[in-house]
Amino acid sequence: MTTINLPVEWNQPPVEFSLAPFWFWNDDLDEAELSRQMDEFQAHGVDVFVLHPRLGLPEHYAWMSQALLDKMRFGIEQAQVRGMQVILYDEGMYPSGSSAGQVVAENPEFQCRGMVRINLDTVQANTFEQGVQIDADGQVILADNQTLVAEVTYNNQRYAIVDRPINSVIRGLHYLDESIIDAMGESPEVSHLATDLLNPDAVACFIRLVYDRFYTEFSDFFGTTITKIFTDEPMLLGRPNEKDVMPSTRGILSYINNFLGYDFSPHLPALWDDDVPEDIFAEFERAIEHRLEASYYTQLYDWCEKHNIALTGHPAEPDATRHLRYFHIPGQDIVWRYIEPDTASALEGRQSTQGKAASSMMLHTHRRRNANEFSGAYGHNLTFAEMRWLANWLLIRGCNLLIPHAFYYSIRGPRKDERPPDVGLHSAWWDDGFKEFALTSRRLSWLNTDSQHICHVAIIGEHHRLPWRAAKACFQHQIDFNYLDIDDFERCTIDNGKLSVADQQYTVLVVDSELPSSAQAQLEQFAEHIPVIHWSDNAASHIQTLKTHLPSSPFVNVNASGLRVRHLQKAGLDWHILFNEEKIPITINIDLDNAYLLDLASNKTSEFTGEITLESYAVKLIIQEKSS
Repeated sequence: MTTINLPVEWNQPPVEFSLAPFWFWNDDLDEAELSRQMDEFQAHGVDVFVLHPRLGLPEHYAWMSQALLDKMRFGIEQAQVRGMQVILYDEGMYPSGSSAGQVVAENPEFQCRGMVRINLDTVQANTFEQGVQIDADGQVILADNQTLVAEVTYNNQRYAIVDRPINSVIRGLHYLDESIIDAMGESPEVSHLATDLLNPDAVACFIRLVYDRFYTEFSDFFGTTITKIFTDEPMLLGRPNEKDVMPSTRGILSYINNFLGYDFSPHLPALWDDDVPEDIFAEFERAIEHRLEASYYTQLYDWCEKHNIALTGHPAEPDATRHLRYFHIPGQDIVWRYIEPDTASALEGRQSTQGKAASSMMLHTHRRRNANEFSGAYGHNLTFAEMRWLANWLLIRGCNLLIPHAFYYSIRGPRKDERPPDVGLHSAWWDDGFKEFALTSRRLSWLNTDSQHICHVAIIGEHHRLPWRAAKACFQHQIDFNYLDIDDFERCTIDNGKLSVADQQYTVLVVDSELPSSAQAQLEQFAEHIPVIHWSDNAASHIQTLKTHLPSSPFVNVNASGLRVRHLQKAGLDWHILFNEEKIPITINIDLDNAYLLDLASNKTSEFTGEITLESYAVKLIIQEKSS
């Protein structure tokens, strides 16, 4: 037998696994041109898009105007006719939560707020400084719409911590004057006041203005043509035009104290110090972000759940694991060249953790999909090889909803230089390889969905603190892993020497960072039943120890630091995805019985002889009949 029967879904993956690019609606919209571009999408293997109103729209297409909604209806109807799927984008333009300033316009009390620290010892009596006045009796008097959070003596000085509206905005949809281009190639644009996302009433207003309006206009398409809504990096402080501000909302200290279980006010002034103790800032961050989850993410998630649609998008930070729980499809984004081929960034630092962060959360919370918005603001020097490398970097880490940033409706004038490049219709590779890339990505996204991930190592992490040292070593030695968030400890069970969470089972745990005392106590209980490795700088020794606790693998003795391996079981087969993450070609010899090599370009299989060469950045598949 020289071939193996591949599943029908591999040969013809369903629409839902298509690339789902941002489609920037960034110019005057012509229905014939919209239709033509959608035809082009499908001709190149793209059946899903994020309908993203974007900077460059003329003012007669204002955010949530009937004119814009009518054009959106046209695009959605055309997608329905073509059997395509649409993801709605919830803001005009970003970060999400302000409805292009309409939330604050409806109620000025919903404007983004922040805390500032004022040294009262330097405020002159009977004069307003920073909105604060000290009267003759030494009492603090505040300007309108400001609230005294706390008055604290700290380092022998008297401080007022004040909550007030801050000068913060979100980007808008319209240019102020397209004829003006600055040194960066950008043109001045409209901006809008940002919303207080820690205020649940303000977020409820945002939902009413956007989500409810979407449902009123497009409910007939919900759950069929419209499958998801994308919320984009909601930021606690929006895009602030002032410095030295901490996130806040009215009554924030009471919330923080109730959440932490003690009075946090003595620690407030330290938040502004460069050398603020890490535990103090971590406690503040934990309380504030819990409030964001309650005020923002929970409301959006519940709305989508009720309306038969999936919430996707991504938080503002690459390792925001707790926020990912509130997405039906947890996501992240690779932008601004945070991750590049053949650089340390691919394996080191916070950004390097994001691929595994989202896919691990998917697996551990019984989600089917996880997403990544990638290639944004990589610049006009982005190459097709780099773009494909980014996609494969994500796919090998378990991503199964790829969102290229972006397909531009128009590249007229300054639009071409707005967070470039266009990776779709106007790119150099659109008719030179894109269709094959789209099909390959679609197949691998299908493979990463509803499959069993064969993985025996869990690296312990927590919100904003996913370790990368152990992850790097595991990647370079073909030891696959997932991140196990400490917030999921309570859902873990021990059975026959394995730790189980959702459908994953782990035979060894790795600790590569200092954990809170509560998590350490739980970890000690796990350690009574399962090996726990505490990582140090001696990575080589830890890798050898890891291998003694893992089931045998054909890749265990491979010496190729650039090789990444993902083992999945699906459709009665074992699938080994191999990715050469580095430029230097790799040749390896491994022993696999009844194995077949799948050429992704031709989609043809041949018997696997034991030797395989992966050229620069290449991806290949080895398939076996499912092992017992």
